[in-house]
Amino acid sequence: MKKEFLITEDGSHTIYLPEIDEHYHSVHGAIQESMHVYIQEGLLQTTKNELTILEIGFGTGLNAYLTYCYARKMKIKVHYFSIEKYPLTESEYLRLNYTDTIFPEFAFVFEQMHRTDWDCLAELSPDFKLQKIHADLLSFQFQALPQFDLVYYDAFAPGKQPEMWSDEILKKVAASVKTDGILTTYCAKGSVRRALAAAGFEMERLSGPVGKKEILRGRKRN
Repeated sequence: MKKEFLITEDGSHTIYLPEIDEHYHSVHGAIQESMHVYIQEGLLQTTKNELTILEIGFGTGLNAYLTYCYARKMKIKVHYFSIEKYPLTESEYLRLNYTDTIFPEFAFVFEQMHRTDWDCLAELSPDFKLQKIHADLLSFQFQALPQFDLVYYDAFAPGKQPEMWSDEILKKVAASVKTDGILTTYCAKGSVRRALAAAGFEMERLSGPVGKKEILRGRKRN
């Protein structure tokens, strides 16, 4: 698909796909959205010093980068898995400006995250391992992966990719989450909340980032 690089309201990039009229991040601020949804309401809600994390949609790598930076700051060991069907090319990810404004001292890590081979385990530091999985979530099977403490569900919106938010797919992802594990997503759609509740999560509606009223977070009951 054709990609357009746009500057959001907080000065950070997002990518726009005209073919499906969808952005990778909020136009109100890519960094502020990721910080609010996935770091503040996800990573910072955990109490463990070792985490296994799953991200649905590696995209620009922003969520993985922020997780690395905050895990380093908090001295948390992380094994980070991310499933992505359409990886960015080198010329695309090198245009992104996130490291210009946040944690510039780890700019080399952001580039390294993109350069690491897909479907291979990469040790970015002694305390942070990354495994990017080049796959379609719809057909992906989780049997070879560990159970997860934290899930970032960051697929394109249900109105653009409804198949990524079906009851069946949400149930499959939910089955890979440990008891007391957390799932957080920018999506606040009622059908998604109900599907995750049916899959064993105790769901909360939380205040959203700038430009969005609410988001969802769930904690696995069993």
